Amino acid sequence: MWIPINNERVHVGVLGFSNRRLAAYMYTILILIILAIYVLGWVAAAHAALTARTSQGAIAWAVSLAFLPFFALIPYALFGRSHFGRYVYAHRTQNRKFREISKQIDLNNDFSIPSGSLAGPDLATIKTLIELTHAPFCNGNSVQLLVDGVETFPAIFAAIATATRYVVVQYYIVADDGLGQKLKECLLSKAKEGIPVYFLVDGYGSHPLPDAYLEELRAAGVSAHRFLRPHHRTNRFQLNFRNHRKIVVVDGEQAFIGGLNVSDQYMGLKPPMSPWRDTHIQIRGPAVASIQLAFIEDWYWATHDIPSLSWKPASSRDNIRCQIIASGPADEYETCVLFFVQAINSAVHRIWIATPFYVPDEAVFVALKLAALRGVDVRLLIPARADYLMHLVTTLYAHDAVRSGIRVYQYQPGFMHQKVVLVDDEIAAVGSANLDNRSLRLNFEIIALIVDRGFAARVAAMLLKDFAHATPIEPADCDHVSLLRRLGMQTSRLFAPIL
Repeated sequence: MWIPINNERVHVGVLGFSNRRLAAYMYTILILIILAIYVLGWVAAAHAALTARTSQGAIAWAVSLAFLPFFALIPYALFGRSHFGRYVYAHRTQNRKFREISKQIDLNNDFSIPSGSLAGPDLATIKTLIELTHAPFCNGNSVQLLVDGVETFPAIFAAIATATRYVVVQYYIVADDGLGQKLKECLLSKAKEGIPVYFLVDGYGSHPLPDAYLEELRAAGVSAHRFLRPHHRTNRFQLNFRNHRKIVVVDGEQAFIGGLNVSDQYMGLKPPMSPWRDTHIQIRGPAVASIQLAFIEDWYWATHDIPSLSWKPASSRDNIRCQIIASGPADEYETCVLFFVQAINSAVHRIWIATPFYVPDEAVFVALKLAALRGVDVRLLIPARADYLMHLVTTLYAHDAVRSGIRVYQYQPGFMHQKVVLVDDEIAAVGSANLDNRSLRLNFEIIALIVDRGFAARVAAMLLKDFAHATPIEPADCDHVSLLRRLGMQTSRLFAPIL
């Protein structure tokens, strides 16, 4: 309303302030709020610098909190060091309980290495990884390479159909689409036969999976659960502590691990990421017990129960040597980081790595550079397309690698999602771990290390076909980047530790 003051008509708001006084009041409040946010940002930046687990994480958080507190404070409050520490403590406590309960489990595997079976760097690598993971290096396995979803899922569904004792299924992503429905039908069929079925999906990766999907499985007798933080409901914003493993075990005799999740996208049916390029493996033999052990550790975290499984699978005729490396954020050592560093350092003439996300930490990058300097054929295969932020940061690190003498290839036909490592002519690894900080430190991952010349040769042939469909990044490409794109790439580096 308008009232006369000093012979002038002044508008008065509902709170009794004139427009000018109200504006000044609101402006003061706004300034105080902005100052308070910046103060909180600087306090949080100091906290991050003191408590972050890595120098990269400390820099990323401190810079973001100090200069972009409006965007960084809430993420830091949700995902900062204190949350990580509490989670690690809880998970390690749970693991100790699990190990006490699981002492009854006899993996029937041998930690020793047969005399004369390995020499030089290969022997040193296996000995180091046994000490790191306390996982057995076992003989008597067969390993089949499965290229893309067209080979992988028919093999998985056929194996499930033969189950007579139990079926174990664990995935990061299960979608309620065509492929997801096929998996559900397979599991429902076995449950109706009275076969125990254990189904575990990650709470974040499978957040869109409707509860009705799980309820239908449970109604048929399937034990179905989500892998979540304790006492937390499904949270779309729970970015850390994802269970990124992909595991299928049938009767304790055969298992499947690799890069493929259960979604039509992984069959190459969803543009613009199609065709989808991925790699999985099928394992028979004693190594299956180690895969089961990784699963029941996750199952115990989710359910406080240990399923009754078979722990003495028969050896295969192929007699391939394998080690199963399960890693996670609660490990005593940074298992995944040290695996990559050891694999790279052991290479004598070749180290080829296929990864969809290339955001290495300093230790891995230094190992790659040193390998290139000593004359090793170092090659990285990355996708030519990905989501925008990840593509920017991957390209930035790829350019750094090229400048260091590392050959980097961008796979062209579609999205390249496989996670494969080839060392020289005898060691290969296939699993779920990407070469980025999330897989190296924040996710639960599983990798099969296979020591066999025949299998390594098949992996080499597969990767050579992929390189033939890829374009190398030349040093000149690193210098001809627009200013705007370079700015975006450098900005994306700030978020590398949490991508």
